[in-house]
Amino acid sequence: MRALPVGAEALLLEVDSAEEVAALHAELLRRRDAGELGGPGGVRDIVPAARTVLLDGVREPRALAARIGRWVIPPLAPADGPLVTVRVRYDGPDLKEVAALWGVAPEEVPGIVGSVSFRVAFCGFAPGFGYLTGLPARLRLPRRATPRTAVPAGSLALAGEYAGVYPRSSPGGWQLIGSTDAVLWDPAREPAALLAPGVRVRFAEVAA
Repeated sequence: MRALPVGAEALLLEVDSAEEVAALHAELLRRRDAGELGGPGGVRDIVPAARTVLLDGVREPRALAARIGRWVIPPLAPADGPLVTVRVRYDGPDLKEVAALWGVAPEEVPGIVGSVSFRVAFCGFAPGFGYLTGLPARLRLPRRATPRTAVPAGSLALAGEYAGVYPRSSPGGWQLIGSTDAVLWDPAREPAALLAPGVRVRFAEVAA
């Protein structure tokens, strides 16, 4: 792990994999809740990304970095974290192409995706968009050579090591395999985002 002070009151922790980010993020949340990261008025935000976790509101970044460096961080168990089930119609325009890349029939794709236990690694791109990890290496796909100018809201998509659901219509270059009516982002809801870092996600097929 590499720890980098950012300004006067932030600390950036760099690790080597999404799995390490997930475990580190969970341990930081646990220790903050236990009052081990400065107590009231201490660390305000803990923000995971692809290979980093940012801590904001750190009173003594270098001292905290030294403490974290001595931690033993346990890996996450597959069942750790709340579970959200998202109901999906497998009607995406790239379904046949994805099936061909996987070497299966299109009707096999729902079962393959449904068998994967995904986890929200981090959020970004648009409010409510979660980058979901968990795809085995053999199922990872390239982005489309030409991005679409408009991807419909609710589209289930795959690219590289990630899956994701578009919370609103926007440009995008991921492979579209399905759609959902789930509301990923609702400012009137608490919390507004359906998916947050650490949440486990499963996709359940419904009739198109």
